[in-house]
Amino acid sequence: MSVLFSKPSKSNSPNPTSLLSPKPTNLKVLSRYVKINALLAIIAAVIGLWALQLVFSYLSELDSLDDSYTMAEAIKYIFYRSPYFLEQFMPTGALLGAVVGLGLLANNSELVVMRAAGVSVYRIVGWVLQPALIFVILALIINQFVLPYSNQLAKAINSEDNSSLVTSVRGYWTVQPRFEETTDGKTKADGSDILYIDYADVKGNIGEVKRWHLDNNGNLQTAVHAEGGQYIGREPLATASSKPSEQYRYEWQLNNMTKLSINQGFESSKAVSPSDTLSLPFAPESVYLLTRQAEDLSLTQLYEHRQFMRQQGTRSLSHELAFWQKLLSPLSILSLVIVACSFVFGSLRTHSLGLRIVVALLFGLLFSYVQDLVGFVSLATGFSPLLMVILPIIVSAVLGGYLLKRQM
Repeated sequence: MSVLFSKPSKSNSPNPTSLLSPKPTNLKVLSRYVKINALLAIIAAVIGLWALQLVFSYLSELDSLDDSYTMAEAIKYIFYRSPYFLEQFMPTGALLGAVVGLGLLANNSELVVMRAAGVSVYRIVGWVLQPALIFVILALIINQFVLPYSNQLAKAINSEDNSSLVTSVRGYWTVQPRFEETTDGKTKADGSDILYIDYADVKGNIGEVKRWHLDNNGNLQTAVHAEGGQYIGREPLATASSKPSEQYRYEWQLNNMTKLSINQGFESSKAVSPSDTLSLPFAPESVYLLTRQAEDLSLTQLYEHRQFMRQQGTRSLSHELAFWQKLLSPLSILSLVIVACSFVFGSLRTHSLGLRIVVALLFGLLFSYVQDLVGFVSLATGFSPLLMVILPIIVSAVLGGYLLKRQM
């Protein structure tokens, strides 16, 4: 009888605290489970939004089809633009995927069990952020290595449509003052040149060149047009000292040049020359950067463009804005994932998954529109592009953190 009614030993009795407190092995299993669910959901969301954009782009190109722009070229154009669409929808896809992945876990009460086992909300958020880092790296790779080439190939297909737009500004424009030597060896002002270069590559080849020479009163004297040119070398600038100059003038050989001269009687004469030279104060690599649009340059090329403009004492707000947008795009992904976690653990935790998806889509679109808006504000006002780009990211991250903290 003493055996039947004897108290169970302390070693055999279950400890409620030990049941609820997760062990390291259990945490690894939970971590892997949450990460896989979040990763698959984010991949599905990004691919879904990307495919939807490709369909819309295909439908929009149908109106532009003609004898010169066929269906095959339209499909090729969309294919070359697809990396740009993928990079653009990556933040919104990460937001939507995180909401779906965590929402499915919440609907199955799996998040409740994790919380009851002692797993904190911040730890779960950290697990969700780790798969998002894959898309952070992917976004950087696309911006650095893919977009400069894919955008260039896409614009080569649609170049005729872009060139027909009167408001489009392509290539490199500059105004260069001119000087001529007098009989006593001095120099005097000889008006200025307005120079336009349509295209340049890293090998030193340039495309169409136009140059207008104005006198000191602003009257047009000559107009020059060349179909292209090749880099032929550099020459040091002449200096008063005997030391060699560290500054150079870089020379291009122009091909198929046509020169139109206008005299004071408003009579003109046209001359065709097989070749002529073009002198610029910077290297072919810099000409290549100056003739490309900001969205067609990689991160490193945008940085080089920024440094070059600083050396020239000028700045290009559009290139600075593109640089900070591409550099800080990974932070956009992470901040939106934090907002997605706040939707699941915050005020929307009692609502259906469908409502969370709708709210996530609306927030993602709002975030994208705000980013575009602050970019236009920076270009219009000259305000710091860095501050205007990082401001929506900080606001979304703070909002997500605040909504999460309210539930602690």
